Amino acid sequence: MRHIFAATSGTPEQSALLAEIGAALLVLGIVAFIASRLKFSVVPLYLLIGLALGDGGFIPMSLSEEFLNTGAQIGAIMLLLLLGLEYSAYDLSKAFQERKSAGLIDFLANATPGFIIGIVFGWGIAGGLALGGITYVSSSGIAAQLIKELGWRRSEVAKRAIGVLVFEDLALAPYLPLLTSVVLGVAAWSGLLSVSIALAITGLVILISFKGSSKLVRVLDPNEPGGLLLTVFGAALLAAGLADMVGFSGVVAAFLIGLLLTGEVAETARARLSPIRDIFAAIFFLFFGITTNPADLPAVLPLAMLLAVLGVAGKYLVGWWVTRDLSDRMSAWRATGFLIPRGEFSMVIAALAAPIFVGLELQALTLAYVIITAFTASIVLRFTRSSLEKR
Repeated sequence: MRHIFAATSGTPEQSALLAEIGAALLVLGIVAFIASRLKFSVVPLYLLIGLALGDGGFIPMSLSEEFLNTGAQIGAIMLLLLLGLEYSAYDLSKAFQERKSAGLIDFLANATPGFIIGIVFGWGIAGGLALGGITYVSSSGIAAQLIKELGWRRSEVAKRAIGVLVFEDLALAPYLPLLTSVVLGVAAWSGLLSVSIALAITGLVILISFKGSSKLVRVLDPNEPGGLLLTVFGAALLAAGLADMVGFSGVVAAFLIGLLLTGEVAETARARLSPIRDIFAAIFFLFFGITTNPADLPAVLPLAMLLAVLGVAGKYLVGWWVTRDLSDRMSAWRATGFLIPRGEFSMVIAALAAPIFVGLELQALTLAYVIITAFTASIVLRFTRSSLEKR
């Protein structure tokens, strides 16, 4: 027993580091409570805390970079895994059929401005491709949290907005490996091969989900939640690690693992993994804020504001399109509110594309953009909800 206590006790530096990590997580938890009471998205608050705790912040802390980096990677994997568990192949195919016109409008209205700005600013095709992805993909995590907090999970507007989000998430499967290939500067045929492999794997998983998922689900017993938790969590981490080794997107691999599971197994896995997702997602956003120098924000703020204005306008066009047959005039704005926030996907893209940007702190630009859009979404939804209640 003495040896056990000796092994678990560290040096004063390790103890201080452990205390700092605990204090940071405690602050994140308190902020999450406050955001929930205010009906605001907690993501921009996590990012602001990261800015305050990082180099150049108000209270710089020497948090373990290795711990935060690993935690952030797991956070991104968990966000995509839980997203996959939310849907089935049937949901994806239905969303594609019902929202393909909205998906096309969404792509043209939101990816095109980012791509054009990247070209105009001289960042080349790769820069345009990255910035187009950052401005295109909404945050499914923030949207899901807002829908849950506002009690609109069963509303028709929320269902239509989710259909657009599913379409966007599905587009990530070929986009992320394509971006990775461009960033690494591989040959055109290698990039084409990566995208083809991504599409083939995605198609195979969807096919298995349609025809063979019932056999897979029988192997996993939802009545053994501990074993189910370890199996699904371990499979997602293993798939993400192996995918990264062969040049496929690890986060998309985690999404596909979640897509394979349906029914009671998926529901039990979601219930068990959601608290773990929340912890590591908080670390993910905290890490992104910590690794951004606040001194870089003023230089990128005008461009972030421009992108945010274009982003709100583009998402409103999509929100109006998917709700144009509804009689409530505020439906378009409520759908827009769910689609406005950018978040985890934009930051994953920024982390992948950072090496190709010269003379611009892409991470700082993305962080400012995410904060602005997340706050804007919360304000829009609070306004539309108040109008609904008054009537």
